[in-house]
Order: sequence, then C-alpha cells, then structure tokens
Amino acid sequence: MSDKPTFTFRNGMTADEGYVQWIADIKQRFRQSQIMAAVRVNTAMLEFYWSMGRDIVELRAESKWGTGFFDQLSLDMRTTFPDETGFSVTNLKYMKRWYAFYSERVAIRLQVSDEFAAALVSKTSNKQDVTIRQQPADELQDLIRQQPADESGPKVGSRLEMPEIFGRIPWFHHVHIISKCQSLEEALFYINRVAEEGWSRSRLEAQVATNLFGSQGAAITNFEHTLPAPQSQLAKEILKDPYHFGFLSMAEEYEEKDMEDALVSNVTRFLMELGKGFSYVGRQMELQMPGGQTFFPDLLFYHIPQHRYVVIELKVVKYIPEFAGKLNFYVTAVDELLRGEGDNPTVGLIICKSTDKTVVEWSLRDINKPLGVSRYQLEEVVERTVKELEQKRENNHNKK
Repeated sequence: MSDKPTFTFRNGMTADEGYVQWIADIKQRFRQSQIMAAVRVNTAMLEFYWSMGRDIVELRAESKWGTGFFDQLSLDMRTTFPDETGFSVTNLKYMKRWYAFYSERVAIRLQVSDEFAAALVSKTSNKQDVTIRQQPADELQDLIRQQPADESGPKVGSRLEMPEIFGRIPWFHHVHIISKCQSLEEALFYINRVAEEGWSRSRLEAQVATNLFGSQGAAITNFEHTLPAPQSQLAKEILKDPYHFGFLSMAEEYEEKDMEDALVSNVTRFLMELGKGFSYVGRQMELQMPGGQTFFPDLLFYHIPQHRYVVIELKVVKYIPEFAGKLNFYVTAVDELLRGEGDNPTVGLIICKSTDKTVVEWSLRDINKPLGVSRYQLEEVVERTVKELEQKRENNHNKK
C-alpha cells in the first residue's frame, strides 16, 4: 500500500500528490497561454495601427483629400465596425503621429549616417581601401528594419516596418511615449524598459515625468579609471542623477537618520527608484575589522545582474570632499569582508542634497575605489503644530 497522501474530492474522485502537481502545472500553462494570446492580439492590433498610420503618411491623405479627411475616415470605419472603439478621430491622428514619429527620425538618422560615411570617404586618399557599413546606430540594430515598398502599397521610397518589440507594448503606452519624448533614443529607451520590466501606464508616466532617460547614468563617477573598460560603463548605467524621493513625507527639518528610516520603511518603492536588479541587503550592517573595530555603512544593496555590492551613504547636506574618503573605506571593507569569489568589485554611491560638479570630480580623481555621487529630490512637508491648526480654524471661522 502506498504511503503517499491521497485526497478525496466531493465527487468521489481520489487523487494523490501527482495529480495535485499536474493540475497546478496545467493551470500555470493555461495562464501562460492566456498571456501569449493577449500579446498576439495586441501585436495584431498594433500592426494594423502601424500600417494605417503609414498609409496616411505615405498617401499624404490630408493634402490629397482635404481637412475633413479624419472625420470622414472615422465615420466610414465606425459605420462598418460599430463595436470597435479604436476609430475615433483622435486615435486615427495618433496612428499617423506614431508612424511619423519613428519614420522621420529614422530617416534623419540614416541621412546623417550617409553624410558621415561620405565625409569619411572624401577625406581618405585611397578610397578603394575604405569599406563603410551604412546603417543605423548600434541601439537601432535589430530594432528598425527598412525594406522596399511591396507592389500593393503606396510607392513612396522605402517603408518602415513595425519593430517586433513594439507588439509587447500597450497602445496607450506608445501614445504617451511619442507625446512626451523628443528623440528616437529617448523613445526607444522607454520602449525597452516597458518591455523588460512590464511597467504599468502610471509607472511609465511617472518615469517620463521625472526624466529617467536623462538621469540614467548621469551620476558623477570615477569608474573610468577604477574599473576595467567593459565594466565601467555597465556600472555607470545602474546609477542615475537625481534620485526622486517624492514618495517620502519628510518634516521641514530632517536629519540623515530620518531619511534613512523613511527609505527603509518604503524599501519597495526605494528599490523601484534605484532601478531593475537591485536587492536590499541591509541597513547599518556591521563591518567588523580583524582588530575588532566595527563600522556601519548606511545602506547596502546587491545588484544581481552585475554581481556586485553597492554601498550607499545618505547625506542631507551639500556634498563635501570628506564624504568620499569615508565611502572609499566602506567599499574596501565590503570587498574584503563580504565580496565572494564570483562577485565583481563593489561600488559606492553618495546620495546628497546638492553638489558642485567640479568639487565632486576633483575629490574623486585620486580615489582608488569606484565611487559615484548623485543628488536626491523630494517634496518637503512641514509639520503643523497645534497652534497653527487652531489659527487656521479661527481664520476660517472669522470668514463665515
């Protein structure tokens, strides 16, 4: 007789652990199929929107058929497809803007690439020895494809196909990106982040509003001369400037401990602000020296994709050079006491209220450990005293 536990259901069926595990696997596979089906549906819709926008651009529809073009197109489509909600005048105009945003910027990029190649050739004495690969910049490879217009489509030069990754992004995420972004690089930055991290629309809006694109990798560092070339740029990309702590409620007068308390209490949101890949290790972790002395850095994190510890020191004042010396020691201590065989060098980050770029750069110049300096931003909330509240009530009463 089997010792494995069995389960009897109301309908009389008897099952064991094998059935329970199998049904759990079936449910998970079905959930995955639902997600895949939703992605396919979203991709098909976006491919249609892309082709619609492309036709409007290539046919120069507004010039060809007049200012009432979008109103008529909307009426025609909604009459034929009354249950579909995507054919409003506003949405049709977004389809055109969506395609135009990328096609215009890719055309400019390719033109610049061609002009750069021509300039190189003209400056070379032996032109036969020069081979130029004319293509978009590295970040556009595998993302944007150009191919000739097919026989059935409008014949206006080359046509821009919708990149595959676009199908993983909800439509109104696309709308927000083209409405707020200025450059191709900025738009593709957010496209990739949404696809990789599954941002909600509100998360995307918040990250665009705080200019994540501009702040990513903007921290002042000494990584170029303290880390090997392949690692220095990667490490720089996990830091940004500034960090937005708008999720904190701080009193008008606060100290470093107050901010540290608030960040640890909101560690999930703090991790989101730090970025993908960070794991919280601890606060004021004891670093005990061989001689018995102990030291306590403010916050310790581990960046999983890069396999490195990140030591963070918080300063609620303007940066001064002394901060770098202390953090340099903490990074050394973490390397000596915590860093494992497979870990990359630890980096340190000072997040302070304000900085002077020259002071920071000079102070990091002769530091031998990889350090970075960034600022934080938050909305300071003034605590109201009982007297202030009473005064407000009295003022309101007098107005009546």
